[in-house]
Amino acid sequence: MEVNPVFSLGPIGVTVPVMTTWGIMLALVTLSWLATRSLQQKPGPTQVVLEGVIGAMDRAVREVLPNAATHVLPFIGTLWVFVVVANLVGIIPGLHSPTGALSTTAALAVLVFISVHWFGIRSEGMSAYLKHYLAPNPIMLPFHLMSEVTRTIALAIRLFGNIMSLEMTAMLVLLVAGFLVPVPLLMLHVIEALIQAYIFGMLTLIYIAGAIQSQQQRQSEKREPHA
Repeated sequence: MEVNPVFSLGPIGVTVPVMTTWGIMLALVTLSWLATRSLQQKPGPTQVVLEGVIGAMDRAVREVLPNAATHVLPFIGTLWVFVVVANLVGIIPGLHSPTGALSTTAALAVLVFISVHWFGIRSEGMSAYLKHYLAPNPIMLPFHLMSEVTRTIALAIRLFGNIMSLEMTAMLVLLVAGFLVPVPLLMLHVIEALIQAYIFGMLTLIYIAGAIQSQQQRQSEKREPHA
């Protein structure tokens, strides 16, 4: 994928993945507004599909975080939708998936990193949340910090590697076989894009659940009477 700047905004160069990402964001905001501006008591086909998608995401979140699903669902749902569309946009001729660029997946991973700590701090407060990095012993602090960094890097590289390799494989197959096998190749791309988006969202959900539930567990242990 082309990573050279197409144009610059002052000292910041805007690349093709960035432009594609902006386009996806604009399209999702516009479609969301159009789909929700006229919700009805008796839903039409579009509203039925929309409610089905949101319901499926809500059930997935509640299975992991039943007590905090209401707060977490907007973030996880938005992340799922964006990554799905970003992964699938590569099937449009002339476009490439922005998630096939490490800069995009790194930005998503940083967003996940920030959200995990935000939800953790929101669960019980800054002081109590930061204390878990010293548990069970302050000597564990470097290992906790290293774990936070490595899993963030792994999250970015996993999505980038899978989508980039998927697009490269599709390109090589088309070069060798021409357009004789477009439909199976297209289905493979769609399935893999959905799987990678699901994995990315579920890993994010698990990280957030770990941050929230660790606070709730310590809080419940404090309330338990001593024998």
